[in-house]
Amino acid sequence: MSIPYSGTFRRSGGVVSAIGKQLKAVNLKAARRITVKFDPFSENVTHTRNFLHYISSPKIALTNPNCVLKTEVVCDRSEPTVDISILPSITESATLKSVTLKSGNLTCLELLQLLNKHISSLAPPEQIVTPTKLEKKKGKKK
Repeated sequence: MSIPYSGTFRRSGGVVSAIGKQLKAVNLKAARRITVKFDPFSENVTHTRNFLHYISSPKIALTNPNCVLKTEVVCDRSEPTVDISILPSITESATLKSVTLKSGNLTCLELLQLLNKHISSLAPPEQIVTPTKLEKKKGKKK
């Protein structure tokens, strides 16, 4: 008698693929300003700096070109934080004006998951424009 297989058929891709998956889901259309504040001499600052690196990539910046990314480097042994202010048009529908993530004990993956949970979910859905038959014919004649 055989034992039925219980488990996954393949192994997970690991932390790197999970970060890549979260980066693909990032949408900054709801954010007006992102401020990353950290002390470079602190012990728990590595993940916050990696998060800053991922957020400053051109692909993510293209999701909202009007979003300002600001870095504050302080030397007061304070906990690293990520402050995200929400657009006024979205603030009317949501009850929050800003989100503060205290990232001292969070990993880069957890920061991206929280960003997607609280900010990307507020972004207005994209409207897909489907071309009409007339527009398709005009495109073929050119």
